[in-house]
Amino acid sequence: MKVTQVKKKQPPKKAKRDPNSEVSIKQVKAKKTKNTKTTDPNESLNMQPVTSPEFDLHDSQWFLNRELTWLAFNRRVLHEAEDDRTPLLERLKFIAIVSGNLDEFFMKRIGGLKQQIGAGMRELTLDGRSARQQVTECYAEVRDIEARKEHSFQEICALLEDKNILIERYDELTPKEMKLLREFYYANIFPLLTPQSIDPAHPFPFISNLSLNLLVSLRYPKSKQNSLVRIKVPVDAGTPRFIRIGKGEHFIRLEEVMMNNLDMLFPGMEVVSCELFRVTRNANTEKDEDEADDLMEMIESELKERKFAPIVRLEIGSGMEPLHRGRLAAELELDEATDVFEVPGLLAMRDLFELTKLDFPRLHDVPHHPIDHPQLQTQRNIFHVIRDAGAILLQHPYESFSTSVERFLREAATDPKVRGIKMTLYRTSRQSRIIDALILAAHNGKQVAVVVELKARFDEATNISLAERMEEAGVHVTYGVVGLKTHCKVIMVVRQDYNGLRRYLHIGTGNYHADTARLYSDIGLLTCDQIIAEDVTELFNFLTTGFMLKRKYSKLALAPRMLKKALLEKIERESNLHISSGGGAIQFKINALEDGDVVRALYRASMAGVKIDLIVRDTCRLRPGIVGLSDNIRVISVVGRFLEHARIYYFHNGGAEEYFIASADAMKRNLEARVEVLCPVEPPELTKELRILFDTHLADQRSAWDMLPDGTYVQRTPAEGNGAGSHRLLIARAEKRVKENMKKKKVKKAGK
Repeated sequence: MKVTQVKKKQPPKKAKRDPNSEVSIKQVKAKKTKNTKTTDPNESLNMQPVTSPEFDLHDSQWFLNRELTWLAFNRRVLHEAEDDRTPLLERLKFIAIVSGNLDEFFMKRIGGLKQQIGAGMRELTLDGRSARQQVTECYAEVRDIEARKEHSFQEICALLEDKNILIERYDELTPKEMKLLREFYYANIFPLLTPQSIDPAHPFPFISNLSLNLLVSLRYPKSKQNSLVRIKVPVDAGTPRFIRIGKGEHFIRLEEVMMNNLDMLFPGMEVVSCELFRVTRNANTEKDEDEADDLMEMIESELKERKFAPIVRLEIGSGMEPLHRGRLAAELELDEATDVFEVPGLLAMRDLFELTKLDFPRLHDVPHHPIDHPQLQTQRNIFHVIRDAGAILLQHPYESFSTSVERFLREAATDPKVRGIKMTLYRTSRQSRIIDALILAAHNGKQVAVVVELKARFDEATNISLAERMEEAGVHVTYGVVGLKTHCKVIMVVRQDYNGLRRYLHIGTGNYHADTARLYSDIGLLTCDQIIAEDVTELFNFLTTGFMLKRKYSKLALAPRMLKKALLEKIERESNLHISSGGGAIQFKINALEDGDVVRALYRASMAGVKIDLIVRDTCRLRPGIVGLSDNIRVISVVGRFLEHARIYYFHNGGAEEYFIASADAMKRNLEARVEVLCPVEPPELTKELRILFDTHLADQRSAWDMLPDGTYVQRTPAEGNGAGSHRLLIARAEKRVKENMKKKKVKKAGK
């Protein structure tokens, strides 16, 4: 997708044509249909949707493509690397992020599309594209992003060189530096290398996913016959990609050191050429759970299969011999014309994360230290604090994960009045304090039950290891419901209070992962609401048995059974209330808007006159601003220091406002194939905080991008003196709350 960029002090540019769009903006007009027989999914919900005969809401032209809109998000992320307002090492970080994102895109999305092509699937997407058409258009977008990424990288390197931080070329080193590097290489890298011949006597070697490799052409002196050898660059064996030269901040790439010391591996041989390549394998290797006798064994089998999964992309360094390029493509069973990506500069730029850790404060964002939530700045028992407050809203990373969620579990593990702990676990770190607390609780004789999602993509191995560790400690571990991923984030602590058993809860939008809690923007709710607690008890009974029938929920809405229906009903209710009394308003803050039914419901609400604000981080199928269809809808995307990850849903509801937090995005997979939770936030002091969060993002003039009807985005240009983005403003607000709380304490103490 071509993203229009508006840099500082430049007038807005005209948005370019987006490949997502099958029609130009001028062509985006009401498409009249007569006697439409299409069945609306809302009819099964006993609704009477507001619509117009001028628009067929099942017409593909009203939907953008999921893959292309996700690539457009990466263009916005890359813009942070291009923006001179971003500190230099942070700019390098955004290049690494985009590189890692594109790797996963090929592993998951392109891999899945290629499977569809291989299976002969002819089904079109909501936007009317075939799998093959999507791959073709995605490839064009990726090549353009890669070119922009390389240009930005060269620009940043030049600026870093001015700070005496540089990645050197081997031929620029002094003889002394070459000698020291050769000694380092021989002692620390050479023993890790395993050259593998490629000839009739040696089959083509296995190439591991995302590995960087040298393809070396050799021959004996005076011989005219060349031989090929593959050598894996051992970055994933603990060796850094960028090796420091001397005591300063000068580095050289590991592969360059290897390429210039090949005589150690091949003494007496003549090196004809040495070229770089890298492969990406398909990560879609899921099996049918219904046929599995043991889920853990099935996942372990999937991981083994993923290691040997088909290759979906070959990246090569610029200037590779055409013969070598063709041979690699043939051996890897790829189409040389389409599946081979020639990279003009650095391959595997995700490794730049190594350099982003350099200790240069002025080249980084101002350090951010999450504050302790004002109500948790006390040594009192955390359950007493929650009981007195009724509910506490947590905003990560502005507020500390360690002194809130981790503290909640730590105290539960040691509190003699706590009888049991139940928890869902989707992603966490290998060295997790969460796991330590659960194991400690089991050792202390408490009943601990954990629902571990073994199928969390790319965390399967970690979750298997943690599940085994917990089981050995006496934790009751289950793996959720067959056929559904358990994606909700819920903890329930059962405690013997002065008046009987009371259930204390944490419900969140993010994962129980301390590292991402410092980088992702998420919401959590600590509460002892009795009705929500009863619902959560039903949820865990469902998760540990799989029995769904006749379970009743009073406040929570669960996917896959209820959540989508609840969202559609609330959108429709907003339309009807607006028609009768005006003032209709809907606001969503989500990562992705992909579900076709939700998009259609929002279109109908817009046509009824409801004002809709959508803060959507990445994928968005909906086209805003189309006259008569979506001119009441505004879509923005916020891209900045933190990854926006919170899911919040708001409905004006005729003045009886409703706020919800959720683990689910408005995506078909979340709403129909996962266990998710939509939870109301009711206390006025907490809804006030969510209102401030919405308003701060909607008013952002630094990090917000406005979406145009054709799917392109334009970054907002701040007015003079108004350049602070929402992340900076929310950091400042969190710090202000701490100061205000300290003042209140001083006043209270002085009063005594």
